[in-house]
Amino acid sequence: MAESAAVEFRIDRRSGVATYLQIVQQTKQALRLGVLQPGDRLPTAREVVEATAINPNTVLKAYRELEREGLVEARRGLGTFVRRTLGTAAGASATDSPLRTELAEWARRARSAGLEKDDVSALFTAVLDSTYKGDQD
Repeated sequence: MAESAAVEFRIDRRSGVATYLQIVQQTKQALRLGVLQPGDRLPTAREVVEATAINPNTVLKAYRELEREGLVEARRGLGTFVRRTLGTAAGASATDSPLRTELAEWARRARSAGLEKDDVSALFTAVLDSTYKGDQD
């Protein structure tokens, strides 16, 4: 049986984005990046609630949305499992490889400058949010 995938949800209550959508978006990002693979088990609602202090129904709503989109499947008594990824590593690398290389170099510079992982993540998110401000998915 697949073990729970190493995905942690980070909920930003000030973002203005519904909590369940944050879980959906973060799961999709993990699928795009290859962090989650077919067969991986998502954290249980209980695990997410313990880590984030959100309502279990919110987690279940997010998982139902992902299931509706065909990305995961709930297996009664076993958990929620990834059915498919979003894009292939080979297909994605052709278009994002130069950007990934630049971003990796930027992350190395940030680390060398003494920034912690959470600081780099917060900085990246702030820049990303300001860049995409007003855009709707």
